[in-house]
Amino acid sequence: MSSTGQGEAEAREKARARAEAIAYREQNAKDRAKARTLPNMVWALLACFIVVAFLMIVTWRPKEEKVRAVEYSAQLEDARKTASWVRGPSPMPGGWQATSVEFRAPEQAPMTWHLGVVTDAKKYVGLEQSNVAGTKYQSDELGRTADDGTATVGGVTWQRKVLLDRKDENALVLVGSGVTTIVTGNAGYPALETFAATLR
Repeated sequence: MSSTGQGEAEAREKARARAEAIAYREQNAKDRAKARTLPNMVWALLACFIVVAFLMIVTWRPKEEKVRAVEYSAQLEDARKTASWVRGPSPMPGGWQATSVEFRAPEQAPMTWHLGVVTDAKKYVGLEQSNVAGTKYQSDELGRTADDGTATVGGVTWQRKVLLDRKDENALVLVGSGVTTIVTGNAGYPALETFAATLR
């Protein structure tokens, strides 16, 4: 083959190689453009969400808030020495735990007694007592209320009340002999009545 023919053959080979390279780049660009379509992006995001959700479900553990119980019997006995009207649960309902206790005996009335309790269903019940019989103490402790009938506990009639300023909270109120006793919380009337029945 002459040098001229050989040169033409090499030129054709180079041109063919260039054409193939250009065609490859164009096809690759088209394929990448197809991969970037909206449906593909949506599916990719959905796959990521599924993986993240799976990991959250596998690793998530509920954090149960631990109840910090307090000993209240000694303070209850001390309070009774000063104020014979002070009451406390005897016995405490099973699985219930006292979480706060306070007796205030200022030099001038009123005196107040508080006992906070968490039920076995992790609901709150509070006992509030004072040597006053007026409505101001009730409003101070409960805020705005609405009468909700009565409940008879151990032969004693308590006034049921709905707490208007607190969600899902109720109270039982007993006024007599110059003393106001309030059992309140978000545990529902049955639990409040159960607690009221233990007061001695």
